[in-house]
Amino acid sequence: MSHLQSIAQCATLACIWEATVPKPGNVHRGADFENLAYPDFLLSAVAAGPVLAQAAELGVGPAVREAVGRTRELVGTNTNLGSVLLLAPLCAVPRERPLPEGVRDVLANLGPKDAAGVYEAIRLAQAGGLGQVKSMDINDAAPVDLLAAMQAAAQRDLVARQYANGFQEVLSCAAPWIREQFDVGQSLGPAVRHAFIRLMHEFPDSLIGRKCGVDVAADSARRAGQVLSAGPAGSEPYEQEMGNLDFWLRCDGHRRNPGTTADLIAAGLFVLLRDGIIRFPVRMA
Repeated sequence: MSHLQSIAQCATLACIWEATVPKPGNVHRGADFENLAYPDFLLSAVAAGPVLAQAAELGVGPAVREAVGRTRELVGTNTNLGSVLLLAPLCAVPRERPLPEGVRDVLANLGPKDAAGVYEAIRLAQAGGLGQVKSMDINDAAPVDLLAAMQAAAQRDLVARQYANGFQEVLSCAAPWIREQFDVGQSLGPAVRHAFIRLMHEFPDSLIGRKCGVDVAADSARRAGQVLSAGPAGSEPYEQEMGNLDFWLRCDGHRRNPGTTADLIAAGLFVLLRDGIIRFPVRMA
């Protein structure tokens, strides 16, 4: 069991750690956006964590709605919709159950109140770049079947894809890729950052895709691949390419922010904390 005994602590710390690690193109303690700063993410983590811990009792959709609502009260903008959408089903799994089978059961039992809560949360968060689609558009009334709505969006949204495929990228990529680096002696910050680059390369960021188009998202994935092929993690060529990627992502008014990849990282960190895989004390840098 985790050294952090509560699900609320695991969810809060996962969000704090995700925001703290200096990942390219994201807000972190050394880089803010014009209208969004590192403390906003800390406040958001504190607001959301205790609510997400009640997901089993409240239901996934109501927990998402309440977590986003409390966040908006503190920061007035969308800082954590994607991470909250990912964390709520994971938090709803009883601690004694393995996550892969437990989260599948949670997803299979989603009902109309979950769809209503999620749709209301998305509208409240005013998430960027959603646009309109022909079926189950967020501007329409919430569907009865949230899972069907997520399946309809799975090809264009990595968060929706987790609902559709049982959190495959979180459980089989994000969490183990962080752990791989952590297990060979990397401190948590570099381990998270390297996993982030791997995720960006393998799965073109869907927030970039929504805001800038699929070609730009594919270009961001290609550039992440250049970081990975430059040399071993932490080497001078690797860090130089990392800097180049960071510069490119921050151009164009931060529209190339790989926010969905960051959400997957938060979910992966939660998995490792919830299952007691991360050893304490933790070195961040």
